Amino acid sequence: MADQLIFPAIEPTVLPVAGGGLYPVRRIYCVGRNYVSHIREMKEADERAPPFFFQKPRDAVVNDGATVPYPPDTDDFQYEIELVAAIGKDGRDIDVAKALDHVWGYAVGIELTRRDRQRDARDLQLPWEAGKSFDHSAPCGPIYPASKVGHPTAGSITLAVNGAEHQRGDLKEMIWNVPEIVAQLSRQMTLRTGDLIMTGTPAGVGPVVPGDVMVGAVEGLGTITITVGDRAR
Repeated sequence: MADQLIFPAIEPTVLPVAGGGLYPVRRIYCVGRNYVSHIREMKEADERAPPFFFQKPRDAVVNDGATVPYPPDTDDFQYEIELVAAIGKDGRDIDVAKALDHVWGYAVGIELTRRDRQRDARDLQLPWEAGKSFDHSAPCGPIYPASKVGHPTAGSITLAVNGAEHQRGDLKEMIWNVPEIVAQLSRQMTLRTGDLIMTGTPAGVGPVVPGDVMVGAVEGLGTITITVGDRAR
């Protein structure tokens, strides 16, 4: 029949909700350079430039406890610990004062990066997709409803590799807070239920290799544990 799917429907991407239920993922937005310490370690100049955004494919989501393959086309595979905001109400041109009405919950995320490919793109003034938007590049822990945990504005954010801490910051150090991020992003496109926003990382990013175990944490939101597997074939 003309209206039949010619291939099986794509399976939805979901994340567990702390306490029960599943959160359906629509899009993944990421904020670039949102902690002064990370801007300085990456040798970027403007510490108060407006936030900019890039995307990852929704099927790049990886659940807590998973093993991710070391990706192809890189020799510099790096971690970035991030607070993730989960949208639960559609909106466009959202006012900062009302932005948190659109945030359903929060999670711990690790934004994985092919840093050499990102540097190549930066030097050539090309989009960041090669460095950021690859398979398995968006590990995310369970979503904690804001109705239970509130809207965190301060608290530790950390990442350890093989038990040694490499990143430590505080959410209050974000240049652009969650309401500002939501408002700014909503001026560029309509936010919808199911959108995730990874809000940036503090200093201390670095490489991992097969066999390494990453444990990320955000105060009040638990932890996420991800193991690096063999190189993808």
